[in-house]
Amino acid sequence: MTEKPITAAAAKAASLKPERGGDAAPGSNRAMRAAERRAAIVEAAMEEFIARGFAATRLDDIAKRAGVAKGTIYLHFKDKESMFEELVRTVIVPVVARLNALPPPTGSVRDLIESFAGNFLKEVIGTRRGDLVRLIVAEGPRFPSVADFYYREVVSRGMAGMRALIELGIARGEIHQTNLARYPQILVAPAIIAVIWQSLFARHAPLDAQEMLRVHLDLIFGERRTT
Repeated sequence: MTEKPITAAAAKAASLKPERGGDAAPGSNRAMRAAERRAAIVEAAMEEFIARGFAATRLDDIAKRAGVAKGTIYLHFKDKESMFEELVRTVIVPVVARLNALPPPTGSVRDLIESFAGNFLKEVIGTRRGDLVRLIVAEGPRFPSVADFYYREVVSRGMAGMRALIELGIARGEIHQTNLARYPQILVAPAIIAVIWQSLFARHAPLDAQEMLRVHLDLIFGERRTT
């Protein structure tokens, strides 16, 4: 199979000379081309996983979609699982990492959670991220190593961030149900419901995920007072 040519943007970048004169180092060009091929493989893998499922996806199909020889894949990934792990790291982990990077709230804990959860819903519902989450829910039981990786990289980090915010809310008197800290899953339940609902039932009964989140937070923090 013929390798896919380097993109126009990369070709242009490769042709640029460094500011202090001299041609770009051959190694830099090779690294650029390798990075582009890796990105093309990851993007093709995402499309194939979503279209066929993890079990049915073949490396031959990924190579064909990426426009590379099958052997090129093995220069970047040892197998299908490592390719899927790269997808999770690049597509989903950064979204969850933002939660743990949040500064201590200057306003209410509810405002902080509402802002993060609202952005999370926007970035996941109806996007490829949501498709990947649904894929893990559907096929994780058959592929424990994939589910274990997702738990370590995504779920455990998200739970730790949510638990820290719940404990802060309890300490500030914003949350009165202290047992909630034992079950931070409750706090993120609307996001998981929305992801699953979108793929299964949205055509029958569209779900307003943002409004469901607001009602859910009312149950935890109490209804907002209107003036």
